[in-house]
Amino acid sequence: MFETLTEKLDVALKKLRGQHRISEENTAEALREVRRVLLDADVNVNVVKSFIDNIQKKALGREVVTSVTPGQLIIKIIYDELVALMGTEKAEINFSTEVPTIIMVAGLQGSGKTTFSGKLAYLLKGKGRHPLLAAADIYRPAAIDQLEMLGNQIDVPVYSSRTEGAVEIAKKAVLFAKEQARDVVIIDTAGRLAIDEEMMREVETIKSAVKPHEILFVVDSMIGQDAVNTAKAFHDRLNYDGVVLTKLDGDTRGGAALSIRAVVGKPIKFVGVGEKMDALEQFYPDRMASRILGMGDIVSLVEKAQQTFDQKQAAKLQEKIVKDRFTLQDFYEQLQQIKKMGPLSQVMSMIPGANKLGNLNDVDEKELKHVEAIILSMTKEERNNPHIINGSRRKRIAKGSGTSVQEVNKLLNQFNEMQKMMRNFTKGKSFAKVMGQKLGR
Repeated sequence: MFETLTEKLDVALKKLRGQHRISEENTAEALREVRRVLLDADVNVNVVKSFIDNIQKKALGREVVTSVTPGQLIIKIIYDELVALMGTEKAEINFSTEVPTIIMVAGLQGSGKTTFSGKLAYLLKGKGRHPLLAAADIYRPAAIDQLEMLGNQIDVPVYSSRTEGAVEIAKKAVLFAKEQARDVVIIDTAGRLAIDEEMMREVETIKSAVKPHEILFVVDSMIGQDAVNTAKAFHDRLNYDGVVLTKLDGDTRGGAALSIRAVVGKPIKFVGVGEKMDALEQFYPDRMASRILGMGDIVSLVEKAQQTFDQKQAAKLQEKIVKDRFTLQDFYEQLQQIKKMGPLSQVMSMIPGANKLGNLNDVDEKELKHVEAIILSMTKEERNNPHIINGSRRKRIAKGSGTSVQEVNKLLNQFNEMQKMMRNFTKGKSFAKVMGQKLGR
């Protein structure tokens, strides 16, 4: 997510690191680079100009305290401006006091509207809501089939018809929701390859007919500035309540995320970060700004971990670590838990400073599969007592896992190092002290 933008901003701000004071000259030089980076990321020109002007005004004349470097101060100012640019705080769905809450989903064809509708239903269901999906996209081939398939996958009912018009489907879906005691209706409307009058009239008619409490505009973040232009055109006709950015896990440059709020005046409410039904996140401007600047997103990482890890298992694991009984079987089980949190590159992007390790898109998921295969090729006794794994056992494990003896040796050595570090922690050594020893300090 924004790896290229993060990397380029980091390079641009290096010019200020090591400076003893903020001057007009060194600030202007660094911000020229920041301006170029943002324009390369396809951020709206007017947004970039306003963004840079605000930073310059706030940076010049600021005193730098002894504990803070000029580079750190500028980064803090940039962080604050990024947060302000993207909306200051997260924006919630407008839920109605009357049942059901009606949510209308609009956007161009190919933006990910139908998939988002399913993801949103899954998210709301997990929060105790009882959603109903309505298939009002009657033009795209297999659109109704896709929504019905998603509904089956997440166990959420879908109202559909292959003989009625989109407006009629939307109205009947609301009545059906009331009959079935469903408290949220998510209406997936039709899109086109480009904005046209017929599509706009239809979504306007649906809006007039069902009076949605929330209208969400879904846009593909990978199309950059075009996404912002499309968002503005839709908003002029629909006056929607919020934006959904999809495919943020892909090769997106960041222009849409950084421009859309300033241009349209509506908040980003959700971001799609993968194909799976749980790959939908609420948008937090402060957390996104932190990620963009390579500062990680520990809060989101902890939340993902809390959703994924079983508390009883975690307590048992802690006890094993304290008693020095952590085994390869435990290690394997933890890998499975981490995988549930999402692609490894996404998990890594939430760790502060992880961007310094290289392009997070290059995180090798295959290597993780090799580790799993090696552990699964061991007997139960070998996983619990790795010290019994001699030369002949290593050859057997390598053959069974389709790897080499060298890879088996590497895993066993890494596991031994991990056990040593855990022992040091349980003996009360500080993290800094342990790492200092590891690095030969």
